[in-house]
Amino acid sequence: MDWLERTRKLRQWARNGTRAPHKPLLLLYALGRYQEDAAGDLRYSAVEADLQRLLTEYGPPHRTSPAYPFHHLVSDGVWEVRTDRGPGSPGTGLRELRDSGAAGRLAPDLRAALDRDPGLLGRMARVLLDQHFPPSLHGELCEAVGLDPDPEPLATAPPSSAARRQRDRRMRESVLTAYEYRCAFCGYDGRFGAVPVGLEAAHVRWWAFGGPDEVDNGLCLCSLHHKLFDKGVLGVGDGRRILVSQRFVGHSAAAREQVTALAGRPLLGPQPGTRPVADSHRDWHTAQVFQGSPRPAARAE
Repeated sequence: MDWLERTRKLRQWARNGTRAPHKPLLLLYALGRYQEDAAGDLRYSAVEADLQRLLTEYGPPHRTSPAYPFHHLVSDGVWEVRTDRGPGSPGTGLRELRDSGAAGRLAPDLRAALDRDPGLLGRMARVLLDQHFPPSLHGELCEAVGLDPDPEPLATAPPSSAARRQRDRRMRESVLTAYEYRCAFCGYDGRFGAVPVGLEAAHVRWWAFGGPDEVDNGLCLCSLHHKLFDKGVLGVGDGRRILVSQRFVGHSAAAREQVTALAGRPLLGPQPGTRPVADSHRDWHTAQVFQGSPRPAARAE
């Protein structure tokens, strides 16, 4: 059984780049719990709140229920559900899952494979992270699900994976050059000697969802604003003006200056002769990543 390939091919609802990370989030959570207690079950009523928090923080902007992946992940062969009445999931109804004592766990064959090869857990986690989330969120997502992934790279991926897209290592330099080594949101341009520090090339449409390694799909952002952009706190709206979610709350002067005051400001860059962010990529981020409604402009430009 090729568990890495099965992990890559989790069946998900998909249309026009819509994000549906419900199953990957549940499987990451289950791997984290397995790492902590290999013999334990995940009773739905006990883990529902945890799963809902993960969906709220790392899922799509619209609210969804953890009952969906808890039931449907069974069809992928990596998960099983039992109730007080015996094996089998009662469905996606919240009341049925709670009242029946539904409990899930990794499938028996997968648990056996993890026992034989402890490094498999980390490799599966890396596949899930790489396919469904941007690198800026990997560390905190592992922490959120209690995972300590195997640090070895995915050198053991099957030959069939060789045809998968490869990242273009030149993108970072191209994007930072286009924005003249300055954060497109706040203007930060720090250097340590001659080396830029704290500046990163952010994908607008995530690479995991078909976003190309092209300048018109990139922004030069400081580390803080890159993380907030990938979390859906910040976005880019019409006229390439900065969006700030109304869900963001920060009372300190630093939070106001670095986040809420950005609302409505135009992007800084790119330099003339360089392609700006494409509307199609900007629209994808607004629909699939940006959370809630945008704040009114902080001040007239």
